[in-house]
Amino acid sequence: MSIVPHDPNLDMHWERWLRRRSSASRDQLIVHYSPLVKFIAGRVGAGLPSSVDPGDLVSSGVFGLIDAIERFEPSRGVKFETFAAPRIKGAIYDGLRQLDWVPRSVRSRARDVERAFSDLEHKLGRSPTDDELAAHLAISIDELNKWLASIAATTVGPLDRAIAAGHEPAAVDAKGFESPIAALEDQELRQIVRQEIRSLPEREKLVLSLYYDEGLTLAEIGEILGVTESRVSQIHTKSVIHLRARLASAGVG
Repeated sequence: MSIVPHDPNLDMHWERWLRRRSSASRDQLIVHYSPLVKFIAGRVGAGLPSSVDPGDLVSSGVFGLIDAIERFEPSRGVKFETFAAPRIKGAIYDGLRQLDWVPRSVRSRARDVERAFSDLEHKLGRSPTDDELAAHLAISIDELNKWLASIAATTVGPLDRAIAAGHEPAAVDAKGFESPIAALEDQELRQIVRQEIRSLPEREKLVLSLYYDEGLTLAEIGEILGVTESRVSQIHTKSVIHLRARLASAGVG
């Protein structure tokens, strides 16, 4: 099922916008593609605390949608939704950074867990268990789970945001299209990410696959694994931090 509903007048509005820069048609295009903004905002906002207003994410995403409409060139042969999605995401991430709502203590814990993964994998030559991770951090298993819960509720959302943290958007040309060099670098990054995901423990790998590839919710994954949604959230958080540690070790990040 398509996220964006069918509109028999869509081609007409695109033509009027592209040929005459009709503001009325641009407004119709914004309204037509607003479900795409809401969908992406929902994915970006998954797991964020209630203090972050979903409406703020959507509002930020609309700026990305407007930018995409103004820069879009059908002659490039790219579907508009494909062209618009990264711009909508980028605008939402920009909005989140401006909010700066993540407590410093949680940022510190996320860095500590990431360093612990790196240190233990270097020392053990394998992925550490939760017990080993907690012992290295000098905390109990219960405390580790509380750390992961607090991190999940703030800094770790969708995988693409976690991987992209600290990275600038890919280089684009004057018309807003990704440069060939940037496209090649992005392809290489995706290959590295997929390679590192394959080396994660099976449960972490499964959660990432079900969430990002299959598009299941944390609750649906919990039903499959026979665990609570909060437990899936902890596994997801640990998986993303683990992956970030591996990417850092591989020189990505």
